[in-house]
Amino acid sequence: MKKKLSLVLAIVMVCMLALAGCGGKDNSDKDGGSDSANLRFVTGGEGGVYYAFGNVIAQHATNNTDVKITALTSAGSQGNVQELEDGTAELAFCQSDVMAYAYEGTNLFDKPVDCFSTVAALYNEYVQIVTLNPEIKTVADLEGKKVSIGAAGSGVYFNAIDILGAYGLTEDDIVPTYQSFADSANDLKDGKIDAAFIVAGAPTTSITDLSTTKDVYLVSLDDEHVDQLVEMSPYYSKSVISADVYGLESDVTTVAVGAVILARDDVSEDAIYALCADIFDNAADLVESHAKYGELSLDFAASVTSVPYHAGAAKYFAEKGYEVPTK
Repeated sequence: MKKKLSLVLAIVMVCMLALAGCGGKDNSDKDGGSDSANLRFVTGGEGGVYYAFGNVIAQHATNNTDVKITALTSAGSQGNVQELEDGTAELAFCQSDVMAYAYEGTNLFDKPVDCFSTVAALYNEYVQIVTLNPEIKTVADLEGKKVSIGAAGSGVYFNAIDILGAYGLTEDDIVPTYQSFADSANDLKDGKIDAAFIVAGAPTTSITDLSTTKDVYLVSLDDEHVDQLVEMSPYYSKSVISADVYGLESDVTTVAVGAVILARDDVSEDAIYALCADIFDNAADLVESHAKYGELSLDFAASVTSVPYHAGAAKYFAEKGYEVPTK
């Protein structure tokens, strides 16, 4: 009896180990179908574009496809990758730089995380340095100031450190706080901080809301430091935020990274194909539901090279004439 019990326990342990790879359960079958059409989509903080746009994407897919998606708030890009690895989410928004760090096991990540794939790049995310103080005109003016540099564990933190570093500053040269977009905006309004780094699509809800009651300023980067950043970290690109986005006096020069949707590899091919088709085939008709639909393009969506694409996404883009890398 004891031998039989030991054998049963051994078999159970082997099965558990086989299922444990990269956390969570296997959501696919041999035919590419799915035993789980209910996908959890971690986005970002309530005041950011990730959460707002993610909710619209999730709701439209839920209403118009066989894939049911629930958009959830989160702490940001690094935490989203962790949730994919832990199996507590199947889809995630992520900055293009952070997903590359995760896949390669560098910077914010101690080891490679390879249980996820690219679904699509959606739009540029601008590094926005927001202040209510018109005397803060350059990054150098942040020295000694109280500055929010993003929620702990978010990609915003690393972007802030990069940009401060380009101007010869470190975390020790400011009085840092670590907050979400919404909390940063509230503390700016209440005078608790002098400036905040917000990395998101523009317009960003938290900045727009702040500008309805206060005079908002964005700090521009000069061309010399932009070139330095791009040379040092090629995932950045020079970008301009038009003055009319927030009612500013002039355009703002900054750098941007890409906003990308990721999926766990074990989500079915059919589910990811359906999600891609729902997003891109309907984008032109959905601009009124969220302005970001107007920024989508297949060229940009299929442009990621740092992390291979999910099989479902590759199938969709192939039908549109784009070949993307896969695992």
